[in-house]
Amino acid sequence: MRFLITLLILFLTKFTLAETIKPNSNLLPEEVVSIQLSALQNNNTPFKDAGIEQTWEFAHPYNRKYTGPLSNFISMMYTDSYSMILDHIEHTIILINNYEKQVFFFVEIIDSQGVKLGFKWIVEQVLDEGKYKNCWMTISVSQPIRLSHST
Repeated sequence: MRFLITLLILFLTKFTLAETIKPNSNLLPEEVVSIQLSALQNNNTPFKDAGIEQTWEFAHPYNRKYTGPLSNFISMMYTDSYSMILDHIEHTIILINNYEKQVFFFVEIIDSQGVKLGFKWIVEQVLDEGKYKNCWMTISVSQPIRLSHST
């Protein structure tokens, strides 16, 4: 049911200039990954790099320290390591391990060229006090693993 609610939220934000979805403690780990991937799949809707900005909203504070400010994150997303996630055709989220405060997923995407790639995607619950307390946020995304060639 929560997954359907998340899809509805994404549908509504796609067709309106609604606010970016913000982290909150009611979102489940898979919902966080789904929000990020759906945003990246439609990166330039409703404005240029809106998907990257949405993804940044769910970057764990420790991850943000590593990647730097949003402008650095946007630049990083256009590198050879991550650009294939932008405007991808399809994605699948596979649960690997679910620990109490950290959840591991394997994400398969088919990029805009038809190439199937995989990523290790880790979300972690924020334990620090502050506005993200108890929110699930992405702490790590691996380099891509090529799973197939384009057809």
